[in-house]
Amino acid sequence: MRALVWEGPRALALREQEPPAPAPGEVLVRVTYAGICGSELGAYLGHNALRVPPLVMGHEFAGTLAAFGSAAAARNPNLREGQPVTVNPLSACGACAYCQRGDSHLCAQRRLIGAHRPGAYAEYVVAPAETVVPLPDGMTAREGALAEPVAVAIRIGAMAGAVAGEPVLIAGAGPIGLLALQVLLLHGAGPVFVSDLEPARLAMAAELGGSPINVGREDTAQAVRAATGGVGVAVSVDAVGATATRAACVAATRAAGTLILSGLHEEVGPIPAADVIRRELVLRGSFAYSPADFMAAVALLAERGVRLDPWIVEADLAEGGPWFERLVSAPGGVAKVLLTP
Repeated sequence: MRALVWEGPRALALREQEPPAPAPGEVLVRVTYAGICGSELGAYLGHNALRVPPLVMGHEFAGTLAAFGSAAAARNPNLREGQPVTVNPLSACGACAYCQRGDSHLCAQRRLIGAHRPGAYAEYVVAPAETVVPLPDGMTAREGALAEPVAVAIRIGAMAGAVAGEPVLIAGAGPIGLLALQVLLLHGAGPVFVSDLEPARLAMAAELGGSPINVGREDTAQAVRAATGGVGVAVSVDAVGATATRAACVAATRAAGTLILSGLHEEVGPIPAADVIRRELVLRGSFAYSPADFMAAVALLAERGVRLDPWIVEADLAEGGPWFERLVSAPGGVAKVLLTP
C-alpha cells in the first residue's frame, strides 16, 4: 500500500509498505479521506514531542471496513464489512477512574492513532473495534472525516460554559477556530470575535457569523475592548498555541473571565501570569474530546449543524508534502485539506 511517512522536520515521503493486519480486537479500515490537522503541522515542523519519526501520521479520517480481527465483532457488534465508518483515534485502558467517568481522553494510558501507532495517511489503517463509529445514513465519508476536529470544537464549547449573550474571542481562524466559532454560536454566544493574520481565513470566519480582527492591522485586545465598552470578553479561546496568541487572549479577557488553551503550536512558552492573577482569570486546558463529545460531533455533522465547505480541498496522498508546506506558510482560502489514499 502507499503511505505518507514523516521522516523528520519538513520531510515527508511517499513509501510502499505492507498493509497492516488487525489484531484480534481490531479492524482494518480502507481509508477514504484523512485530514491534515494543526498538531500534525506542528510535528512536521519538529514542534510536537508526542510524535516521533519515522511515522505515518493522520488521525482525522473516514473509510470503509475491510477486515476484522478474530475478536472484533464481539467488541463492537454494530460493525460489518464494507460499512462506511469514522474512527475515534483515541483509545484508553477502560478501567481507570477517568475512563470509568467517561473522560477516557485523560487516561494516562491513552494512545492516539497517528502518534503512538501508525495513522491514516495510508491506504489502510487498523483501529480498536470499540473506537469505530458507523456513519449515519446520508453522511458522506467527506463529512465523517471531520468528526474528530468537530469533537475538539464541541469540547471547547463545553469548557466555555454558559456563554449565551456573552462576547467571546477565538484566536486563530484555522479549522478548530472556525469549528469552535460555529459551536459557540450554537450555544448563543455573541459577538464572537475571531483574530488571525490571514485575510482569506478571516473572510471564512465572517461568512460563518464571526466578527473578524486582522492582527496585522490592529491589536486584538484593543479591538475587543473597544467593541465591548472597555470590558473585554467573557471567554477567550486560543486555537493557535503561540506566545503571542496566548498573551492576546489574556489581555482581551475581562476580569474573572475564562481563557481556554487549546492550540499546541508551542508546547512551552511564557504567559502573562501577573495579569492572570490580578484579574483572577480562569485558565482551562481543552484537550481532545471525550467519547461522548465524539458521538455528539457525528450527530452534529449528520444534522449539518457545522461545516467547513466550501473551503475543503481534496488532494491525492502523493500531494501531501506540498500541502503541508503550504499550510505552514500561506494557507490562503483553505480551511481543511483531506488527503485521498
